[in-house]
Amino acid sequence: MPTQLGTLHVQIAGAGDPILLWPSLLMDHSLWQAQVAHFAPRFTTIAIDPPGHGASSPLTRTFTFDECALCIAQPLDAFGFDRAPIVGNSWGAMVGATFAARYPDRVSSAVLMNGTASPAPRRQRLEYAALLAIARILRGIRPPLTRSVVAAFLGPTSRRTRPDVVEAMLRVARANDVASVSAAIRSVVSLRPDQRQLLTEIRTPTLVVAGREDATFPPAEVEEMARCIPGAEFVLLEGAAHLVALEVPDTVNTMIDDFLTRHAATT
Repeated sequence: MPTQLGTLHVQIAGAGDPILLWPSLLMDHSLWQAQVAHFAPRFTTIAIDPPGHGASSPLTRTFTFDECALCIAQPLDAFGFDRAPIVGNSWGAMVGATFAARYPDRVSSAVLMNGTASPAPRRQRLEYAALLAIARILRGIRPPLTRSVVAAFLGPTSRRTRPDVVEAMLRVARANDVASVSAAIRSVVSLRPDQRQLLTEIRTPTLVVAGREDATFPPAEVEEMARCIPGAEFVLLEGAAHLVALEVPDTVNTMIDDFLTRHAATT
């Protein structure tokens, strides 16, 4: 479907009330494969390839989180849903938080995993700028960002004991167009706004989740995001890092199910 950030590819499965799923940078809708399989028998799952990723059209410019939030509203409108739970990982958590703050009537609940409300520190901006420079140099020689993405997204437990998770993550990361994801990385890392004040405006039931082994957004940073959101719950998952939905899918499915059930009366 067309959006202000290009054509957005959306995978729809199941029937019933909706759940919208937005993944991390460098990932596509397949990050949510286990969640779609779990929830599609009872819900309409809307799994997004975010702008510039997967089968969505390449990005040609940077963007704001408010523009991304509109990309959440458009699929809901297209399929006739007034509101939905929003489930996001990293970039998806930041966009989900923005959407919940800006469009409170359209969010029934939010599950924000491995995200942050803080602007990128200088160290992180420099690290990602260096990664992008290397990726451009090596483009066409070997898959870019491979080793760095593994270190950033997966912790020692997954690297040591979950080869299927490593391969699934690498398969998606390797397929990215360097120029397109560069615009996304600049937007989500270098240009990331300080959202701590904005998140104080969220009134929807919110669950914030951190992976104990996440090197990109360590638990303390994710917990700070939770403290910004009135009434938010915080959960720390052991043995997982930045892609908890892929690393410990059964735990994540049970956690989301429990959260949605407990807040069904208010949504």
